[in-house]
Amino acid sequence: MEWVIQLPILFFSVVIHEFCHGVAAYERGDDTAEKAGRLTLNPFPHVDPFGTLVLPLVCLFSNVPVFAFAKPVPIDPSLMKRPRLDEMLVAAVGPVSNVLLAFLAAVAYKLVNSAGLFAPAYQATVLEALLFAMTMNLFLAFFNLVPVHPLDGSKVLAGLLPEKAREAYRRLAGNPKVSLALLAVLLFTPAIKYVVLLPMKLVLALWVKVGIIG
Repeated sequence: MEWVIQLPILFFSVVIHEFCHGVAAYERGDDTAEKAGRLTLNPFPHVDPFGTLVLPLVCLFSNVPVFAFAKPVPIDPSLMKRPRLDEMLVAAVGPVSNVLLAFLAAVAYKLVNSAGLFAPAYQATVLEALLFAMTMNLFLAFFNLVPVHPLDGSKVLAGLLPEKAREAYRRLAGNPKVSLALLAVLLFTPAIKYVVLLPMKLVLALWVKVGIIG
């Protein structure tokens, strides 16, 4: 019955991720998300039929870690004050929001674990939920920072490149066959251990060292 705890936490995390994209874009002059009704914490406008409903069920029945994503918030960089820089910043805000959620979960884990705020019958369940929130949000952050379209990392990298290199990268990144091939390599080979899981472990190790976790 772990999924009863994990699914709401996962859905909340991906909704916050997309909401933060929308807020950041709005602050930079792009009201596309607001006009589309996506500048809201109401989860229903963010539901993606496959990513929010089908994918978690497939994960459950396949006995693999639960994963999901929300419908991407529409963004129009041409409406932003500084399109290249602002698009990069708006893209980065999503992963940053997940790191902050993971940090809050880590702090809550330490408080609950040390203070014994819940009855013994519920303490283990609460700690399990907070641990899942911590690790899943770190996974979402680093996974989304991978520079493969349509992940946020592709927009961050594009914003850092010189103009000619940026246009060449966008043409390559926008090719669906290339994107699907790179995502398949990431998800189904040991590459994910080094690109996503290793940064996660380093962050967790740092938090343990400075006493945030423990």
